[in-house]
Amino acid sequence: MADSAPLWTAAALPVLLVPAALAVACADARSAAPAREVLRLLVQQPRRTVAADTLATRTGTVLLPVAAVLAAAVVPLGSTPVSDLGDGVVWFNAMEALAWAAVWLAGWGPGSTLSAVGGYRFLAQGLAYEIPHMLALTTAALGAGSLRVTEIADAQRGLWFAVWMPAAFALYLLSAAAMAFWGPFGQPAGRDLARGVASELTGADRLLLLGGRRLLLLTSAAMAVPLFLGGGHGPLLPGWAWTLVKTGAVLALLLWLRRRLPGVRMDRYTELAWVVLTPLAVLQALVVAVVVLP
Repeated sequence: MADSAPLWTAAALPVLLVPAALAVACADARSAAPAREVLRLLVQQPRRTVAADTLATRTGTVLLPVAAVLAAAVVPLGSTPVSDLGDGVVWFNAMEALAWAAVWLAGWGPGSTLSAVGGYRFLAQGLAYEIPHMLALTTAALGAGSLRVTEIADAQRGLWFAVWMPAAFALYLLSAAAMAFWGPFGQPAGRDLARGVASELTGADRLLLLGGRRLLLLTSAAMAVPLFLGGGHGPLLPGWAWTLVKTGAVLALLLWLRRRLPGVRMDRYTELAWVVLTPLAVLQALVVAVVVLP
């Protein structure tokens, strides 16, 4: 069991994650436009709809990045996370569930039809991706015989889980993009809804929602490293460097795939998730169980 990082790292975590998420946004846009957009939103005058529920809107927009940062607390940099919880996998998944509530509140709060439809789209998308996602997390934990994230990473000293659990790894990456409603899974903030959940948000509220999406994507990519890619283990480089290299590789793969995958209609993704992805995730978990339980 690894020791947790010093207490001050809990305060430093969002300071490190925010510029990293902005760098991911700039890499995705292939320009500095996201950085300029941040500055514009910071000085933009807030605008409210007539029937807005300001408390619900503000709670949702603040909760999304907070949930992403709290999820990152159990992701080890090298071999040391901010908090080495014994049930770190459960904690990570619970913070993702908070993101569900956050996005729905951000969509419902403005009292706008398009915004509310975007929020409900995210709930529908969540019902589609969450079961395969949970099974992918469970499969990694099953392979290591532990819910502690550092012990899952240590269990891959000989062989990465991504090698003998390829279906779980692929499903995890797919659900990570869906959780951040990003790329082909961007329907909750789709153009057909005038940006959906973000359509009525301005200024800091919009910045928090869009920033929260990037933080979720970044945190999910980082979590793939201890779950499936051996964590910080590797030759020559220190553990923290391997974690950064592997996280960068996962993000690069997601960015590359985004430009090559078409947008997925909600009903088709839901059908795909329940008919194909969930049975595939169950089959992968059963194979791992047969291997490790004897």
